[in-house]
Amino acid sequence: MALYKTLIVIAGPTGIGKTALAITLARHYATEILSADSRQFFKEMSIGTAKPDATELAAAKHHFIDSHSIHDFFSTGDFEISALQTLEEVFKVNDLAIMVGGSGLYLDAVTKGLDVLPETDMKIREELNTLFRQQGLDSIREQLSAADPEYYAKIDQSNPQRMIRGLEFFLSTGSKVSSYLTNSKKERPFQIIKIGLNTERANLYARINKRVDLMIAQGLLDEVIGLTDYRELNALKTVGYAEFFRYLDGAITLEDAIVQIKQNTRRFAKRQLTWFRRDSEINWFEPGNDNAVISLINEQLTKPAQ
Repeated sequence: MALYKTLIVIAGPTGIGKTALAITLARHYATEILSADSRQFFKEMSIGTAKPDATELAAAKHHFIDSHSIHDFFSTGDFEISALQTLEEVFKVNDLAIMVGGSGLYLDAVTKGLDVLPETDMKIREELNTLFRQQGLDSIREQLSAADPEYYAKIDQSNPQRMIRGLEFFLSTGSKVSSYLTNSKKERPFQIIKIGLNTERANLYARINKRVDLMIAQGLLDEVIGLTDYRELNALKTVGYAEFFRYLDGAITLEDAIVQIKQNTRRFAKRQLTWFRRDSEINWFEPGNDNAVISLINEQLTKPAQ
C-alpha cells in the first residue's frame, strides 16, 4: 500500500521497451498511463511514432495518445497543465499513476515544472519562421549556437519549434534562454519514482534498426505520403517523416532514406540519454527486468516522501 499518491515515471531512449514496461506496471498496480511522448499526441501520426497498438491500448487506459491534431498548437506548458489535471483525476481513484515517454522536457515539465519566461516579439517569430521556410533549419542552428550555446546544447537540435523559440527569445530580449532556466523545482502534491531503461549501445542500436524495419513493413511510407500536404507543420519535421519527404522529392533514394531514418533515430536516442543521465533521481534497469523494477517501486512506496 502506498503511503502517498505516487507518480511512477518511465524514461529512456526510443526503442528500449518503455511501453511494454508501462503496461506491465499499470496492470500490476491497476492504474492508468500518461504518455509523455511529444509525437504520440498527434492522431495523424501513428506508425512513425511507434504508438502503442490496439492490443496494448486495450491492456491499460492511456492518456495523451491521439489526443491532438498536427494542426493544433500543444506546447510543453500546455502539457504540464493538462497532465497535472489528468493526474488529479487519476489520483481520485488510484494511489499510483504511470507516466512514460522519451521526451525529457515533457517529463520534466510535470515532475519539476517549467520556468516562466518573459514575453517575446511575435514579429521576430514570424521573421524566423519565414527564414526557416526559405533557408532551412541550418540558418537557425548557426545563429542560435552563437547566441546561446548553453541552450543550444540542451535541446533537440532537429526540432525547429524549439530552435526558433530560443533564437526568438534572444533577439527579442537580448538575453539568453539559458540564463532564465533556474532549474528550481516546483512542489508537486505527489511523490515521484523515476525508472530509466537502457542497455549497452550495440543492443540499443540493434533494437532501433529492427523497429525501423518494422515501421517500414507496417506502411510508414504510405503514412508519410498521406501527410504530404501538411509537411510544413512542425509536428512532421521529425525523424521518420523528414527523410521520406526528401525521398518523395527525389533528393535521395528509398534505400538512403531508410538508412538515414535509422541513423537519425540512433542520434536521437543518444541525445535522449544525454538528457536523462543528468537526472540523478533515475533508477536504471536493463529492459526485461520487470520484477526488479516492481521490487524497487514497492520498496520506495513504503518510505516516507523526501
